[in-house]
Amino acid sequence: MTQHTAQDIDSIMDAVGIAARAAARTLAQSSSTLKDSALIAAARALRAHSADIKAANIKDMAVGREKQLTPALLDRLELNDARIEAMAKGLEEIAALKDPVGETIMSTTRPNGLAIERVRTPLGVVGIIYESRPNVTADAGALCLKAGNACILRGGSESFHSSHAILACLHEGLRAAGLPETCIQMVPTTDRAAVGKMLTMTAHIDVIVPRGGQSLVDRVMRDSRVPTFQHLSGLCHTYVHTGADADKARKIVLNAKMRRTGICGSTETLLIDRAVAEKMLPGILDDLIKAGCEVRGDEAVRAIDGRAKPATDQDWSTEYLDSILSARVVGNIDEAIAHIQHFGSSHTESIVTEDVAAAEKFMGALDSAIVMHNASTQFADGGEFGMGAEIGIATGKLHARGPVGVEQLTTFKYKVRGTGQIRP
Repeated sequence: MTQHTAQDIDSIMDAVGIAARAAARTLAQSSSTLKDSALIAAARALRAHSADIKAANIKDMAVGREKQLTPALLDRLELNDARIEAMAKGLEEIAALKDPVGETIMSTTRPNGLAIERVRTPLGVVGIIYESRPNVTADAGALCLKAGNACILRGGSESFHSSHAILACLHEGLRAAGLPETCIQMVPTTDRAAVGKMLTMTAHIDVIVPRGGQSLVDRVMRDSRVPTFQHLSGLCHTYVHTGADADKARKIVLNAKMRRTGICGSTETLLIDRAVAEKMLPGILDDLIKAGCEVRGDEAVRAIDGRAKPATDQDWSTEYLDSILSARVVGNIDEAIAHIQHFGSSHTESIVTEDVAAAEKFMGALDSAIVMHNASTQFADGGEFGMGAEIGIATGKLHARGPVGVEQLTTFKYKVRGTGQIRP
């Protein structure tokens, strides 16, 4: 890891910030056609340079294994042909989205004749701090570009080579469209002090988006002087209600936990009503255990299925990001809601039931960013929501909630048109 003096870091980051602010001014005046052509050219570059990206990723995977990253984190880090193609398609999908910049979201004419419009505008410069997922480089860069924002990316050291190979493709797209490469920049050092500097760059950065583990998010929320999109841990719950269809419950729980265990939409805690636990739980746990999942249960779960290991109090508040699931039997929907309200992180919760009234109660009572009925929590993803991609799931209550896509990367201003009015 390269080390720099504090003065070096200040100089490096100020230069990045100044360039980003200049690029943001250019982007704010750029047409949709120009931005979209850059994204489409970048998608072509990703496909054309897939061998280079995979070669860079091999280096990162080797470092990850040396660091003894968990299998889930290695899975997040790995790039293959399918994932590179998914990145390319994601860029094309973002290009196909309606450009939010300039959209009129409210208009009115006052009694005095003043015409007032509320119009979407770019945020300006977005700083994204993320860890081991190199695909965030493509997703974040593309979403910011579409919304007319310059961005400064600070990826994890584990994905350093992969992220820079992807960045080279994004730059190729920008050059093809005649836009400055500084529209999308990466922090050019792995020195951790650069993160601290980013969090104080109020003159250059308009918003910070943290995307990573709890320690990263905690640091950003604690130390940032720049406004942030709050993203707490993905402590997601799936609740099997008395009215659940047994087959549907088995499929949903297995997918919600085991499709990809290292993503923030992976279910970490299973809740099941006592009235159906003896009937449904053994089949659900059988599927999970056969798929390689370790189940940690409360006394009621272990009384039904002795394969579950004892759960501790800490399990209910742990985001495993691994093949581990905590399970608890609850008396009714009110107990399930109370458990989630106490232990949850306001990310994503799902109820499995054929009782529509129970589903509406569950979704109405919980204030998580995403609440679901009869669906896997793994759908907590901007791409699945039709946003093309996302740069995170915001769990705060100001500006953006849920998947942060193109629309959430804009703010607004008012345009007021008069005919000579003066205020009495």
